[in-house]
Amino acid sequence: MTFNKLKIGQTIGIIGGGQLGKMMAQSAQKMGFRVVVLDPDETCPCQYVAHQFIHAAYDDMEALERLGQMSDVITYEFENIDAQQLKILTHSYHVPQGDQAITLLQDRLTEKTSLRDAGVKVVPFKHVPNVEALNDVVASLGYPFILKTRFGGYDGKGQLLLRSNADLDEAYSLVKKQECVAEQFLTLEREVSLTATAGNNDQIVYFPLQENEHRDQILFKTIVPSRVDQAMAARKEVEKITQTIHFVGTFTVEFFIDKMGELYVNEIAPRPHNSGHYSIEACDYSQFDTHILAVAGHDLPKRIELLKPAVMMNLLGRDLDALESQFDAHPEWHVHIYGKETRKPARKMGHMTILTDDTTETEQAMLTLFEGRND
Repeated sequence: MTFNKLKIGQTIGIIGGGQLGKMMAQSAQKMGFRVVVLDPDETCPCQYVAHQFIHAAYDDMEALERLGQMSDVITYEFENIDAQQLKILTHSYHVPQGDQAITLLQDRLTEKTSLRDAGVKVVPFKHVPNVEALNDVVASLGYPFILKTRFGGYDGKGQLLLRSNADLDEAYSLVKKQECVAEQFLTLEREVSLTATAGNNDQIVYFPLQENEHRDQILFKTIVPSRVDQAMAARKEVEKITQTIHFVGTFTVEFFIDKMGELYVNEIAPRPHNSGHYSIEACDYSQFDTHILAVAGHDLPKRIELLKPAVMMNLLGRDLDALESQFDAHPEWHVHIYGKETRKPARKMGHMTILTDDTTETEQAMLTLFEGRND
């Protein structure tokens, strides 16, 4: 599929004004495009770097229509937008990403079923529509397993790890509120992710395989390149996924690697991803640069060059409280503060990337620093 190329001075509309929207806008502006953003938070980070701001709820169809009228192309920074409203928007305005990916990926059951049917290796799962089905899951999957709400949830929200019958009461409460999906719990060796950008004429370009660590279901750090050699296997899985799901722009596939070295697709984010933030400094194109090129209809680079290995650390509110006074003493830290008005202990407030010749040594130094902060 080929799209009309946006010209300098034309406008990109962004649904969502968080940190991802902000970094998209910064990439768009350096290429000469104008930016208009829609977000319900009048203090959202992106509105301070956009040319125009629409203060409205994500499900405000009148405001979405206004965004469409003001934009030459529309993109989004997160997937928790109403899929039906996005579908309506795509009929009248230029939304290269379409609505298929959002429709599929908002529903964990549909996502996992579609991936399994496409031949992608996923963790064994079961649909849990009610309490009775939960009892069957205990018998079929056994403990431990993870219960996830079928719709909604990110950064660990709407998830519950069940280790024994003692956890069932909490699980029953969750299932009574909404349908869930149960996944077999894997003993992991590593977590990795592969960020890619799909563009014009079936172009697809890959970033290096990223090695991740999550704490309390929030990304804690990313090391690039990954220290496990699974890049080609991950690309093959992504190729299967792109035969099933329509992507334009940057997206990320998260993988589990178990103790036997088996690679499983965990989740897909149909937009730039936290684990790709290192690319701003460490690569010749950032994940936001390639995203903007793709949705603007421009050709992608033939390949992404990793200029230097990197360690990226998320900065939560508690990290800023503990480390902010040290930033001036470390010019080698590439610190990004998102500009969120309210600082909360477990809220993502920024990230920092350290370019290094020895990722393991740098990782250990950063672990010592972060684990030494006062929680």
